[in-house]
Amino acid sequence: MTKSLHPGKRYLLAAIACIIMCNSIYAQLPPVFDKAANEQSQSVETVIRYLSPVKILWQTENAGDQIKNASRLLKPGNGQADLANQDMCVLKSTAAVKPSLLLDYGRELHGGLQIVTGMYPGNQPVKLRVRFGESASEAMSDIEPKQNATNDHAMRDMIVQVPWLGKLEIGNTGFRFVRIDILDENVELQLKEVRAIFIYRDIPYLGSFNSSDTLLNKIWMTGAYTVHLNMQDYLWDGIKRDRLVWVGDMHPETSTIAAVFGNNNVVPKSLDLSRDITPVPGWMNGISTYSMWWIIIQRDWYMHNGDLKYLQQQKEYLVKLLAHLITKIDATGKEKLDGHRFLDWPSSENQKGVDAGLQAMMVWAMTAGAELCKILNENSMYINCQAALTRLKKVVPDPNNSKQAAALMALTGLLPADKANKEILSVGGAHNFSTFYGYYMLQAKAKAGDYQGAIDAIREYWGAMLSLGATSFWEDFNLDWLPNASRIDELPKPGQKDIHGDYGAYCYVGFRHSLSHGWASGPTPWLTEHVLGIKVLAPGCKTIEIKPHLGDLQFAEGSFPTPLGIVKVKHVKQADGKVKTTVNAPAGIKVIQ
Repeated sequence: MTKSLHPGKRYLLAAIACIIMCNSIYAQLPPVFDKAANEQSQSVETVIRYLSPVKILWQTENAGDQIKNASRLLKPGNGQADLANQDMCVLKSTAAVKPSLLLDYGRELHGGLQIVTGMYPGNQPVKLRVRFGESASEAMSDIEPKQNATNDHAMRDMIVQVPWLGKLEIGNTGFRFVRIDILDENVELQLKEVRAIFIYRDIPYLGSFNSSDTLLNKIWMTGAYTVHLNMQDYLWDGIKRDRLVWVGDMHPETSTIAAVFGNNNVVPKSLDLSRDITPVPGWMNGISTYSMWWIIIQRDWYMHNGDLKYLQQQKEYLVKLLAHLITKIDATGKEKLDGHRFLDWPSSENQKGVDAGLQAMMVWAMTAGAELCKILNENSMYINCQAALTRLKKVVPDPNNSKQAAALMALTGLLPADKANKEILSVGGAHNFSTFYGYYMLQAKAKAGDYQGAIDAIREYWGAMLSLGATSFWEDFNLDWLPNASRIDELPKPGQKDIHGDYGAYCYVGFRHSLSHGWASGPTPWLTEHVLGIKVLAPGCKTIEIKPHLGDLQFAEGSFPTPLGIVKVKHVKQADGKVKTTVNAPAGIKVIQ
């Protein structure tokens, strides 16, 4: 006769058997599960915050009792449906009127929407239309060709069902505004919360900028925030559109990251992605200049971080790319690049300007490539790059009044910087600036010694976006759009131009236009480099120069992240106009003043 086991022992044996079985099943799982767990551990910087709206910007006109207690949605929430069912926002529809709300979350965000519902009559799901918008008018728009509202790259206009006494989370896009419409007839919906799901990298702002001009301070921070929003799985160009790794767009972004956040894995991860999906002789993103920007970013990133091990991993690809670029130089020294011949969109119709810019880009890429080859002991390719530079510099094309081309030619020595600034860059102030190449226009003005002119252009051009309600910088902007233009945080008044829906060209017509584009962040690294005067002279920031240019500012102070710690500077203009500078730098950094 077998003795029965004690109930507790039977439970223990069953638990052990379950563990053994589970381990056996896990052992049979494909390696991708190990990879996924590893990638998750590497991306713990990404966090989620839930944010209540700060304003109800619009609601259905003459709604009366069909919208009650909408202000409830402005209160902080906890994301939990409950049986108390108190203090709810109530929306009631009829056959004739279906109530709607337009919510403003206060600033540009990346993420989606959390909707928490209550115990409304009927106990059935309710059908809603949810529209995200980077501007108030975009959130009010339909998908139609007139103003080009789209669902490209990220869904911003969708129909969903929300549960009775429950929660729904939807969306993954860039937005500040959300419109919610009830689509069902003769229903009641009780809303406890409608919170934004804010997804971002939880990283500190190690760099800083503060001066006697509050507008410049806000511009610096807005550029930093714009790039921060785009530091997602990879380094994107825009959080609504295109949400892709465009290598040329990355150069202003990586310059901003170096000045604000220091070393961050999103940069090498994105550079490596572009390398791995673009075997030579292909051009990154199909654009020859974008492969050249890859070389330039590698050079700048190495100077800031001094990571020789990472640079050595680029050696094979770098040498092949440089060799391929050299084949695109004819016997006279003129570039003969194929692929999409492109600088930026606003310059694209000035073919002579594009040609001149490509010649300058070849000089810049060969200069950076030669420098990297010397570091990597690639002596043969170093010699080839230097020989290519000698040939390239013999050709000095006409910039054809293109500020983009003039800036590149000034920065690469093909055109004297003071001549480029006087005859082209300064003409019309910030008119004909562009959000991407504006960074290089500012850099060229600095090279010409026109620091005050650059500061004025930052105020005029990037400051104008802030005056229109921007909380992040845009894919494109033109000062000619300003007269009679609406703000993005207001619905256009009768007779006004819709700054978002009525303007734009090329790939960014109307509402397809991205209002959070990292390539527009150029003033942030520029102010750090030239007003704070912090310039890296040796890899890993082991030698830096501090040479401020305050222009009309009374003081400027800030910080700069390096692999060895934070550099802090303060510059104060004295009564005699001279600047008194205080520097606090970590051990191991040589400071030249």
